[in-house]
Amino acid sequence: MPQPAMEATVAERGQITLPKAVRDALGLTKGSKLKVELDGGRIVLRKDVDDALSRVRGRFKLPAGVTTDDVMRELRGRAPGDPVDI
Repeated sequence: MPQPAMEATVAERGQITLPKAVRDALGLTKGSKLKVELDGGRIVLRKDVDDALSRVRGRFKLPAGVTTDDVMRELRGRAPGDPVDI
């Protein structure tokens, strides 16, 4: 059953903001990749199933006592919110 139509406005540089309900329903977060297709007079956006984050999201359980911040520090050297050395 089709969902009710929602609106998005094209900004000055061609950017649009997808409605939160759409982002939540598809699990889209900052950096998610979308495929853009033209279908006659329609624009079709599809979640990029080749997006590595989408393929592995939710498939791994962290060991007891390990946080996502711990993993971020191990991979990137810092976690979100950590102080930045200048």
